[in-house]
Amino acid sequence: MTKLVAVMVMVVVVVLTGAAWGFNGPVVIKQAEDMLKKAEAKPNADTKPLIDESKKYLAEARAHHENAKTKRDHGDAVRKAKFALALAEEAVTLQTP
Repeated sequence: MTKLVAVMVMVVVVVLTGAAWGFNGPVVIKQAEDMLKKAEAKPNADTKPLIDESKKYLAEARAHHENAKTKRDHGDAVRKAKFALALAEEAVTLQTP
């Protein structure tokens, strides 16, 4: 009986995690957009390549999200949006004196 309860709990956790992940894409894309705007406010020679690469990954994330048909497509969109966010955050950090 204990094993059955444990299996049921695991199934519920997996189902809920998958449902939450499906709504995560637009949130991460929005975070990346906001951070990119902040990075573009004060570009310099060190941050310009990071900003350009962040824009590239953000565009790819949007495209993956809009054309997503499977969970893997959504996962690719989230991964690229997170990478764009990380690049934009690095640019903002380098802009700080």
